[in-house]
Amino acid sequence: MGAAVTVDAHHHVWDLSVRDQDWIGADSPLRRDFTLTDLAPEARAAGVDRTVLVQTVTVAEETPELLTLAAEHELIAGVVGWSDLTRPDVADELARLRELPGGRYLKGIRHQVQGEPDPEWLLRADVRRGLTAVADAGLVYDLVVLPHQLPACAKAAASLPELTFVLDHLGKPPIASGAREPWTSDVRALAALPNTVCKLSGMVTEAAPASWTVEDLRPYADTVLDAFGPDRLMFGSDWPVCTTEATYAEVLDLARQLIGGEEHTQVLETTATRVYDL
Repeated sequence: MGAAVTVDAHHHVWDLSVRDQDWIGADSPLRRDFTLTDLAPEARAAGVDRTVLVQTVTVAEETPELLTLAAEHELIAGVVGWSDLTRPDVADELARLRELPGGRYLKGIRHQVQGEPDPEWLLRADVRRGLTAVADAGLVYDLVVLPHQLPACAKAAASLPELTFVLDHLGKPPIASGAREPWTSDVRALAALPNTVCKLSGMVTEAAPASWTVEDLRPYADTVLDAFGPDRLMFGSDWPVCTTEATYAEVLDLARQLIGGEEHTQVLETTATRVYDL
């Protein structure tokens, strides 16, 4: 057997000369370009040799660009893109994306549900039709949501057993405050559904800025590890967003500390490889 491969199942790139990232504050250290040229040496040094590149903006032009990057760079093994789930021809649009250069790297779709004012946006009839199209295309659906939206996630997953739902960033629990409920109960309800998976990602940016410790994060990591199990939990760096609180190497080391040694291979490699068909 060869050495275990570490998969980073969640990172981003952006070039502000191509497109603004309007979610980044004017004074944020993230308001600059972050490219694969920046990421690649850090990933390689950390033992990561396959990644999943995830969309950042709800702009149709971004996904083809990400697919082209995947075709050009060996590091990227999959792309989670964006498409308007509510458009009547969403199935045709997903098929079109698959035919583009790099289209074979399209593995999932994501929408910034966290920004939708309706806490049950996922349950709307037009959204459900779009989610069905995602399932029919053989893709997975990434959930970027806030804790109060978790009940709708569980309802959506229960009503669409043929679609795999991947919860990004543990559903953004309130780590900074130390609160655990109702997040714990709601994330366990989601995990009780067999077609759900969770990313061990985004934790450092939900923690208290500059003062968090591994032990601050451990109760939340333990909850998802127990609820989903290592075969439905995958590591994601959330680079470069994570860089406001930790380096790439530190985030990966943090994940290793938070999961048991016997579960490293599943969380750091096999879950993502299976779920995203890398």
